[in-house]
Amino acid sequence: MTHAIKVRHVGNSLGFILPKEILGQLNISEGDTVYLTQGPEGYRVVAHDPNFAQAMELYRKGANRYRNALKKLAE
Repeated sequence: MTHAIKVRHVGNSLGFILPKEILGQLNISEGDTVYLTQGPEGYRVVAHDPNFAQAMELYRKGANRYRNALKKLAE
């Protein structure tokens, strides 16, 4: 599905307003952060941090490696 969205002045910047339907699909509301990512086919707007999965994978590796030390720290 394609939506045409006009770019408008917002203060001294430019911005666009997302339709209510898209806000619902992204599960976002006023004040939330969205991320603009670049891919091979252009840009995408996503509601989650694209680096989060990578950060969690690094955490899992560290937590597994230092499992005993983390248990001691939690006491």
